[in-house]
Amino acid sequence: MMNLKSGNIERFEEFSQFGSLTEFNHHLEMWLSVHKKDFSKGELIGLKRLVRFAAKIPGICNAKIGTILKAIHQEYHNNGISRSTFKRMIGKAKNLGIFTVYETERKNGSQSSNLYVFNRFPDNEPPKQMSQPKETGYLFKTTNQKIIKRNQEPSELDHTFVNNRVPQTFILEVKYFFPEAKLIEEYWHMAQIAAFKFELQHETDMVVDYALQSFKQLIRKLKFTNTIRKPIAYYYGILMEKLYQFFSMKQCETQKENTSISDKTNVILYDWLHDEEESVLYDWLN
Repeated sequence: MMNLKSGNIERFEEFSQFGSLTEFNHHLEMWLSVHKKDFSKGELIGLKRLVRFAAKIPGICNAKIGTILKAIHQEYHNNGISRSTFKRMIGKAKNLGIFTVYETERKNGSQSSNLYVFNRFPDNEPPKQMSQPKETGYLFKTTNQKIIKRNQEPSELDHTFVNNRVPQTFILEVKYFFPEAKLIEEYWHMAQIAAFKFELQHETDMVVDYALQSFKQLIRKLKFTNTIRKPIAYYYGILMEKLYQFFSMKQCETQKENTSISDKTNVILYDWLHDEEESVLYDWLN
């Protein structure tokens, strides 16, 4: 493996695969929705802290293991995790494809801290470990160009080939704008992820209704502006907000029926990159 020269985090900005912190957080949520069960609680604590160190430049971290462990010990009042636990987490996450690890070296050739490059959640294939680069200068620019080229290739399958698990009412609406089977399935997959976060995955009719409302808002935005760089991410954000409002109203009604004021344990917080996640509904540390 070719080593990279160490330096400030800013010099590795070109390695980032994400356009914003929100997009990075979104892809991490999808990774964890699939692979949370593969990590122990201690390993998840280590992964969460590594993610926070990768917030300045979304998806890029070159902090030393000792620095990360120290931050964990301070947060948990000297009850953090061991170095071996953290290294086990790195091995698992790397093998699953969540991030790629590159060694860096100082000018004198001695080894420095690793560079952790978080990967995007794959659209239609199981996660797998990324191969190491032969050249580092334009690694992810080249990768992104290949992804864009692949996404622009015409699909061989139209809406009649959509998986039968996708509701027909959803297919009939979306096909007029995106007739490809693959893309219709992607939009429904995002709706399923959003529904799962609010424990609404069994409310199919309701989820379809909100998903179609969100899709129509997306189409309107696409028709009248040129500001949407990632339509699926924009659609997901609209849908999450609608489901959040529905869930909040449902919680209020439940509290009124019980005629008691419960402690506020179900505050929704989408961004688990920050410190206030003790009350997150979708708490992947539990």
